[in-house]
Amino acid sequence: MPVKNLLLSALIYVLTWHLEGPPADSSEPIALGDRLELFVDDLLIEQSTGITWKVHRPVPHEVVLVADQPWEGNTSAYFAVFQDGTRFRMYYRGSHYDTEQKRSAHPEVTCYAESRDGIHWEKPRLGLFEFAGSSENNIVWMGPGSHNFTPFKDMNPACPPEARYKALAGIKEYGGGLLALQSPDGIHWACVQESPVITEGAFDSQNLAFWDGHAQCYRAYWRIFKNGVRDIRTATSKDFLHWEPWRDLNYGDAPREHLYTNAILPYDRAPHILLGFPTRFLPTTQQVEPTFMASRDGVHWKRWLDAVIPLEAPQDRDGNRSNYMAWGMLRLPSRPNEYSMYATEAYYTGPGSRLRRFTYRVDGFISLHAESQVAEAVTKPIVFSGQRLVLNFVTRPEGWIAVEILDTAGKPLSGFARDDCAPLRGDAVQQVVTWKGGHDLRSLMGKPVRLRITMKDADLFSFQFATE
Repeated sequence: MPVKNLLLSALIYVLTWHLEGPPADSSEPIALGDRLELFVDDLLIEQSTGITWKVHRPVPHEVVLVADQPWEGNTSAYFAVFQDGTRFRMYYRGSHYDTEQKRSAHPEVTCYAESRDGIHWEKPRLGLFEFAGSSENNIVWMGPGSHNFTPFKDMNPACPPEARYKALAGIKEYGGGLLALQSPDGIHWACVQESPVITEGAFDSQNLAFWDGHAQCYRAYWRIFKNGVRDIRTATSKDFLHWEPWRDLNYGDAPREHLYTNAILPYDRAPHILLGFPTRFLPTTQQVEPTFMASRDGVHWKRWLDAVIPLEAPQDRDGNRSNYMAWGMLRLPSRPNEYSMYATEAYYTGPGSRLRRFTYRVDGFISLHAESQVAEAVTKPIVFSGQRLVLNFVTRPEGWIAVEILDTAGKPLSGFARDDCAPLRGDAVQQVVTWKGGHDLRSLMGKPVRLRITMKDADLFSFQFATE
């Protein structure tokens, strides 16, 4: 076919889409039920015009912890945080590098801190392990794997009380691997067995595991070298000891880059989605910077290339390995519309490394973004069970968002066309979309439809067909 005919056909297709909607699609509609959906990938979007996906950066706040005790130091790292009832727990490596002697100043230990508000952290004197002749310290583990001891609270309903807290820790014994540990209280730890439970990898990073309630299995993620590049490997397990054959992560069309820590966890508002904040390593300068990725099966990931905490962010982040994202995402008291995350700074510099708090708005990782020109996106066919459509969005002064509901052929449904929709403006985490006929969608529940989202000067983070 001549080039001019191809161009004419493409133009006719685009105009037809815009005026009449997308062509009929015989594929099965995506069953959403009433779950929250984030725009962290393009799974739901079939066609867009003028829309871009925008990577958002968290807002920096205060330093919450300084590793300034004799058993801590300037290479304290691999922080992990999680909520446990009304308390927040933190675990991290205590270590120091003597820059003059060019060697470690003392053996590595695992330290513990806790907080009631996620901002002010205390280092309790646990009295468990002796350091320099005293047990008045917050050392929670000094056994094998102190280099990268990474705990979590096991939310598996079948978990016995004595193993409510679990951890993976990288060891050099037995040829190297990940050792499994458990604890009844998060303070007193013991090895589950002497030999490692995972053995194929590099492991000199923050290797982690957690209970995935959506998939009903344990997931582990650890570091590997693959063809000379640092990368991430995963496996699943039903009992935390016996792991299925591993698989290396697949990033689609993203370029190969060195990825150090992974900081992967289920997103609690949408547990069918896994989020990750892998640290990109820059070999030439030895610098690191956290990035963002998302997955729906734990193996195949949409990896975004922008740094979410850049090297120039405050403060002391541009040195050798001075910018790791901690593992964990916290909802702090009286702050329901944001998540607190933490990242390291001042590694190798000064007397002790530091941990700084950052915040994301709820669901605010990636957005459908529109500039001053009107833009639109049309979803694939979907089926929902909620009674109302709720959006998480922000618009600029001249901005707005409107939604129309289409049949699978792209025709607006009566009463739900764009002109029937009351435009949404402002900044809202949960705003109900209304049409002239109201907002109750019970008549459309279980029927395949599409959404056409029209936007100007706006960011759309998530949507949900919520129940009353």
